[in-house]
Amino acid sequence: MNRKEELILIPKYEKYMEYMLQVILKMPRTEKFNIGNEFKTVMYKMLANILYLNKIEISKRLYYLNLIDAELNTQRTMIRIMVKNRWMDEKKYKVSMEMLYEIGKILGGLIKAYAKNNQKSI
Repeated sequence: MNRKEELILIPKYEKYMEYMLQVILKMPRTEKFNIGNEFKTVMYKMLANILYLNKIEISKRLYYLNLIDAELNTQRTMIRIMVKNRWMDEKKYKVSMEMLYEIGKILGGLIKAYAKNNQKSI
């Protein structure tokens, strides 16, 4: 089950990244290069951590899942800032937050599963 959820996470996150890159391209020029670059950095870092999940031993996965969760929350915050400053419209905000919600649900399930497994081994 965990392996399947990890694999589902990759294409869902890729789809989200494609969507957000299109949103960033349509932002005002100054913001595209300021918050847009920071946002892209966080997205690429999170993608690297997601891909790394399948490569590391099981005992270290909870650490990386928590890192990914923190990066997800960073993106949520940055998106709220974009909407508040009107660099992103409400429709795009709703779509991006729905995508993040789905990713967050999968991530939460993985964190619970690995936390439960780590407690058993202690």
